[in-house]
Amino acid sequence: MTDYEELLDRAVEQLPQKVLETKRFQVPKAYSMIQGNRTMIQNFSEIADAMNRDPQHLLKFLLRELGTAGNLEGTRAILQGKFTHYLINERIDDYVKRFIMCHECNRPDTRIVREDRVFLLKCEACGAKAPLKTL
Repeated sequence: MTDYEELLDRAVEQLPQKVLETKRFQVPKAYSMIQGNRTMIQNFSEIADAMNRDPQHLLKFLLRELGTAGNLEGTRAILQGKFTHYLINERIDDYVKRFIMCHECNRPDTRIVREDRVFLLKCEACGAKAPLKTL
């Protein structure tokens, strides 16, 4: 075996195990209901857990995108105003594109890291780093 092949084998062995898995990344659809002038996303913490993100970060994004106020209450999010399932799920998909999927290899194995005063999307799979716009 050549030196190159040995190095390649060694590099593959050092990759995190979840990078080699081929299961499809699936974010649960938001289950929301409207009560009066408020919308409640019942499975909000389940959605944040599936994305491996801080629920506060996801909530901050949704509130800004929907132009409303809201808060977390246990495992659910409460938004001021009436919003459809479709609109909420569309905004969650936008969040996934911007803050979850790697811009290089298009895999969901990313983390948000802070270097100096800049937040970066760091990919565990390919090692790419991309700057993120602050919320």
